[in-house]
Amino acid sequence: MMDSDLKALIGMWGQAIGTLLSAISSTPSSKLNETMQNNLSLLGNVMQATGNALVADSEKEITLGKLGNQIQAIGNSTCIAGIVINFNDETKSELNIKGNLLQALGSGMALPDLLNSKNRTMDDLLNIYASLLQMIGNSLQAIGGKIDLSGGNGQIINFVGSWIQTVGAFIQALVQSKN
Repeated sequence: MMDSDLKALIGMWGQAIGTLLSAISSTPSSKLNETMQNNLSLLGNVMQATGNALVADSEKEITLGKLGNQIQAIGNSTCIAGIVINFNDETKSELNIKGNLLQALGSGMALPDLLNSKNRTMDDLLNIYASLLQMIGNSLQAIGGKIDLSGGNGQIINFVGSWIQTVGAFIQALVQSKN
């Protein structure tokens, strides 16, 4: 059986690397064709879902943070369903939007626990900022998807949101590594 701290550490880094792969997949590029972008997005979401599940499983008690990580894993799984199941483009987009909103909700759920600390440390502040960044990033991705779905071009908003989420995930992984 894996130690809880090690499980959380592996989960945080899995999530961070997964967000990076997903961000790369959303970055406009002439080097990556659509198949490569879909594969990177799929791998990134699988890594994020696994990482969030490991972090949630590392917490012994039920907290808002644990529930938030579980909801984030469900959000990633929703995005994965939109990638791997042969739905029409509108359904795939709707699943991606809903998956990003679930991830944003999951990131936000940890905030009350983080804000409730009486003797706030620098690590607590960094985790607050990281959760906010991930929540903002996922929300922007959902907005970009909604713009695309309504016939506009939300690619830049999605791109920016992906990278904001990635910064938040890496901050959390670095804080976890320090502890």
